Amino acid sequence: MSGIITRFPPSPTGYLHLGGARTAIFNWLYARRMKGRFVLRFEDTDIERSSKEYVDAILESLEWLGIDWDEGPYFQTQRFPVYRDYIQKLLDSGNAYYCTCPPERLDAMRQKAMATGGKPKYDGTCRNLGRPAGPGAAVRFKAPLTGTTVLDDAVKGGIVFQNEELDDFIICRSDGTPTYNFAVVVDDITMGINTIIRGDDHVMNTPKQIQLYKALGSPLPVFGHVPMVLGKDRTRLSKRHGATSVTAYREMGFLPEAMLNYLVRLGWSHGDQEFFTRQELVEVFNLDNIGRAAGVFDPEKLSALNADHIKATPPAMLINRLRPFMAARGVELAENSTNEKMIVSLAPRSKTLVEMADQALFYYQDEIAYDPDAARKFLTAEALPALNALTVRLEALQDYTEPALENAFKAVMAETGLKLGKIAQPVRVALSGRTASPGIFEITAIIGKEKTLRRLHRAIVHIEGK
Repeated sequence: MSGIITRFPPSPTGYLHLGGARTAIFNWLYARRMKGRFVLRFEDTDIERSSKEYVDAILESLEWLGIDWDEGPYFQTQRFPVYRDYIQKLLDSGNAYYCTCPPERLDAMRQKAMATGGKPKYDGTCRNLGRPAGPGAAVRFKAPLTGTTVLDDAVKGGIVFQNEELDDFIICRSDGTPTYNFAVVVDDITMGINTIIRGDDHVMNTPKQIQLYKALGSPLPVFGHVPMVLGKDRTRLSKRHGATSVTAYREMGFLPEAMLNYLVRLGWSHGDQEFFTRQELVEVFNLDNIGRAAGVFDPEKLSALNADHIKATPPAMLINRLRPFMAARGVELAENSTNEKMIVSLAPRSKTLVEMADQALFYYQDEIAYDPDAARKFLTAEALPALNALTVRLEALQDYTEPALENAFKAVMAETGLKLGKIAQPVRVALSGRTASPGIFEITAIIGKEKTLRRLHRAIVHIEGK
C-alpha cells in the first residue's frame, strides 16, 4: 500500500499523556515505514480548557521523542469556514437538517427513554419538518434508520453496528461550533488522511464517522483501534499509577529513545525482541503485529530498558543529555575528556540520567561530603597506614594511568600486608564520599592526580581528628 497519510490530533487541554504519545508514535512510525506522510493537528475547539501552554508542551514532547511531522500543526479553531462549507453540503444533499428542540425537551426525552429501559437518543422530532436556519437552531445529521454500519478494523477485525441503535446526532451546535465527530471527519477528508490509528475508546464514535464519510461521498480510511494503556492494576492509566505525561519522564531522566522503544512495545511486538533503536522500529513496524490485549505500563520495565539505552548510547551524545541535570546540581560540564570518561564509568550503573547526575557529582565537586555510615565504618585509624602509603606512592607517580595506579595499589598491598578490599574501600570513601562507585582504579584516574591527593590528605586529617 502506498501513499499512506496518518495523523495525530491531540487536544491541548493538558500535557501529552503516555497513551497519546503511543498513538502518535504508532501513526508516525507507520507513515515513516511506508514512506508516507504524517500530519499534526490540534483539536482545540474546547476554548475554555485549551491553552497555548499545552500546545507548546505537546510540541516540545513530540520533538523530544523525535517525532517530526510533514504537515501542520493545524488548528481546528482556524478551520471554521471549512466546517461551515461541509455542513452546507450535508444540508443541501438532504443528509442534515436544522433542529430547534429546546434543551428542556431533549432532557425530558432522555429521561423518559432511560426510565423505560431505552437508549437516550434523539426521537427525530425535527427530522422531516424542513426547519429553516435561525437563532437557537442546531444542525443534526440524518442518520440511516435501518440496516447496519460495518467497521472493518485493522486491529480488532470486523465490527457490526445496528443503525437503529444510533440516532440523528448533532454536527453543529446552536452557537455555530462543530461537534467532534463532524469536525474530525472533515479534517481527515480535507487533509487526505487514509489511515487512522487511535485508541479503542474511539470505537463507538466510528459508526457515526463512517456514516458521515458515506454521506459526503468520500472513501473510508483504514481504521485501526489499539487497546488502551493500563496501570498495573489493569485500570486505565492515571495519576494514581504515578507520572502519566511524557514531560514528567523526561524530567526524571529517561532517554527519548527508551521511551519511544517502551511505548511501541506496549501493544506491538516483533518476535521476542525488546530493545529497538529508532531506525529498527522504522524498518519493521506494521499494523499486523499490533495486539488486541491492553498494554500494562510497568515503570520498572521502563527503567530497565532505559538503562539498556543509556549503555548503548555513545558517551559523546550522553554528555549533552546530561548537562541540564548536572546544571541543576550546580555543575557546568566544561568541554574536556573527563566527561566522556565519567559517563563510561557510570553508564553501566545508571537507570536514569538523574541517577547518573547524582553519582557523577563526586567527580566534579571541590569538597565532597562523606556519608556518615561510610565514614564511620571505613575512615578509621586502621585505614591510616594504607592511606598514607598510597599518598606517598601517588605523589611520586609520573604515569597517572589505570595500569600504573593498579601497580601503586599492589605495592601498598605488599607493604601493608592488606588485601585490596581493605585498601580500596577507605580510598573509595575518601574519593567519592560513599561505599559504592565504579572501579577504584577507574575513578582514581578520572578524578586526576591533584584532586585525588587532596582528597586523600583530607581523609587522613579527618581520621586523625577523630
